[in-house]
Amino acid sequence: DLQNMGAKNVCLMTDRNLSQLPPVQIVMDSLVKNGVNFKVYDNVRVEPTDRSFMEAIEFAKKGAFDAYVAVGGGSTMDTCKAANLYASSPHSDFLDYVNAPIGKGEPVSVPLKPLIAVPTTSGTGSETTGVAIFDYEQLKVKTGIASRAIKPTLGLIDPLHTLHMPDRVVANSGFDVLCHALESYTALPYHMRSPCPSNPTTRPTYQGSNPISDIWAVHALRMVSKYLKRYVAQRR
Repeated sequence: DLQNMGAKNVCLMTDRNLSQLPPVQIVMDSLVKNGVNFKVYDNVRVEPTDRSFMEAIEFAKKGAFDAYVAVGGGSTMDTCKAANLYASSPHSDFLDYVNAPIGKGEPVSVPLKPLIAVPTTSGTGSETTGVAIFDYEQLKVKTGIASRAIKPTLGLIDPLHTLHMPDRVVANSGFDVLCHALESYTALPYHMRSPCPSNPTTRPTYQGSNPISDIWAVHALRMVSKYLKRYVAQRR
């Protein structure tokens, strides 16, 4: 996929634990086999902060990368989205794109580099969303960046990656699926959201529940009900 994108200088982002595990090794082996030049950033913080985001952003700016690969959970994928965004908009202040009222919530108008997301957990859905969540330490609040522009170009799902999660992470990831499915199914319906934005660039990333999202939310709930307890029990 990176070859097809014409990528010559790739940033591979992950965390230090995963950097020692098979999912990251599989990706690196593939990159080497296909002659793709890459550098590894393995300092992603689990539950990222504004500070950890900015450290990754600085690495991305210095690297002048033309594509990104994020291997990990939601923290890794969100960090990589932020790094891609601010490296593509190097003169922007960090708070420019952060959601209001913490930041300015400015719309993203710059083109970003391709980003391939390879999740190693379940439930975050970060490989499909235009959202990057972090803790803003100064105010002790959780906020984020929300824009369709930061959505990964491609998400590659390998269910075998979940075999390398600790038992507790398996359980928590399953509950993440459960919570997100419930939140989606019970969200305010799309036709009840108002007022409409005056410009499409300010359209919210999340549109509310709709017939298509309801189908997948119910399907996810059924899968969690059927498989979560069995999977956790098998891991003991």
